[in-house]
Amino acid sequence: MHCPFCQHLDTRVIDSRVSDDGATIRRRRVCEACGERFSTLETIELKLPLIIKSDGRREAFDARKLRASFDRALQKRPVAEEQIEAAVRAVVHQLRMTAERELQSRRVGEFVMAEMRKLDHVAYVRFASVYRAFQDVADFREELDRLESDSSAEGQLPLLDGEPEPAPRGRKR
Repeated sequence: MHCPFCQHLDTRVIDSRVSDDGATIRRRRVCEACGERFSTLETIELKLPLIIKSDGRREAFDARKLRASFDRALQKRPVAEEQIEAAVRAVVHQLRMTAERELQSRRVGEFVMAEMRKLDHVAYVRFASVYRAFQDVADFREELDRLESDSSAEGQLPLLDGEPEPAPRGRKR
């Protein structure tokens, strides 16, 4: 690695640390020529698939866009930052696991919806309304009914006020 100060070719690693998520390594280096110290980050470079948009355009996957989608849907919702990061990582992991070179944007949307549903039902409905291009209140009602029927099986709280709460589940032995 070249020294960023004097451009000398020989630098030495004096310390290495793995990041909290295990995805990067921070290396502390010293230049053999000028003695200056600097840090580098080493990350795994995996090729993510190109995303095929609905109009046929192809573009590189952008994790910032993915994160922005989560942030918009989860705006003012009681979801911890760590949970959001974990959901974004889960979607990226699913993209990597497809092992495809190109992927329809619809499929990415389905991955996002699955993670959003786990995080927060209100955010899920927000995202679904844009993703599925709801046209009227009936579209919202259909999605809410579908979510309600699935949630009652999962033992979650009701989405709408005035509906009875599901009975608490007993502990499995």
